[in-house]
Amino acid sequence: MEIVTNRLMIKPCEEKLLPVEMEIGPHIQHYLEEVEIDSDLKGWGVWLVFRKDDEQLIGDIGFKGKPENGIVEVGYGILNEAQGQGYATEAVEALINWAFKSGKVKKVIAECLKTNTASIKVLEKLSMTKVEEDDLMMYWERHIFH
Repeated sequence: MEIVTNRLMIKPCEEKLLPVEMEIGPHIQHYLEEVEIDSDLKGWGVWLVFRKDDEQLIGDIGFKGKPENGIVEVGYGILNEAQGQGYATEAVEALINWAFKSGKVKKVIAECLKTNTASIKVLEKLSMTKVEEDDLMMYWERHIFH
């Protein structure tokens, strides 16, 4: 299972794909433990984003669990040195399309801090619709027939 875009290779997270020197975030560690218990989680958790030209790991994206009632929540993070080049938009767009093509997803949701200008720009470029906000967060969604 792999998603390939113009500039990226996106692969479901596996321990063997992680660089030895990389400090693994708690969300990745949690996913690796959960997928050991439930292999159906593969694809619905963390995916690793690699640049095609140099096979460098530049971030992770993914869903916060399997679809529930046709809905998944997407999240993403690109390393500082790779930000501002459209990688997040390219990777998340590919992952959203993968989810919709699975036949299990009708709506993708996301949230971000109101102060996270870069993330807001990504969500807007992905044709996500802002549906709500509170003091700290903005909440977004995109339907399959968008």
